[in-house]
Amino acid sequence: MIRKLSAKDYCKDAVTLAPLLLGKFLCRQIGKKTVKLQITETEAYYGTEDTACHAHRGKTPRNSIMFEDGGYAYIYLCYGVHWLFNVVSGKKDIPEAVLIRGIEGFEGPGKLTKYLQIDKSLNGENLIQSKSLWIEDHGIKAAYRTAKRVGINSASKKDQNRLWRFLAE
Repeated sequence: MIRKLSAKDYCKDAVTLAPLLLGKFLCRQIGKKTVKLQITETEAYYGTEDTACHAHRGKTPRNSIMFEDGGYAYIYLCYGVHWLFNVVSGKKDIPEAVLIRGIEGFEGPGKLTKYLQIDKSLNGENLIQSKSLWIEDHGIKAAYRTAKRVGINSASKKDQNRLWRFLAE
């Protein structure tokens, strides 16, 4: 049975939600066409204690959506080049999110957002109610492996070494 993810699905902390999103389908309405591609890679970013998390230094206009209840899109420009799509997770005022790093046919978070036309205009999109961007569960439970997160050289060594990257096998 295919179902859109609900508020209950998104209320989990980022480290728990990240592997659960593997095998789910990232869905994007582009004009009259609906594109649905399976999520193959994610990364967890967990709160102000995680020095790799954008919320590490507190709430800003850029990261304020991370402080909402889970189920929103957090989209930001990386290195002035690529838009990156994150799923806000957990409970209000505990900033955390899951970066969607890969979908079937597109490895790399910048490639998938370019293909799916995901940009700043979708930042803050409610993934539970949206008709433009959402995630579906098609009943697939993906096997996965873990690895270190990518591109977080400014984070503490402890946070750089966390195995919070999840890759479907």
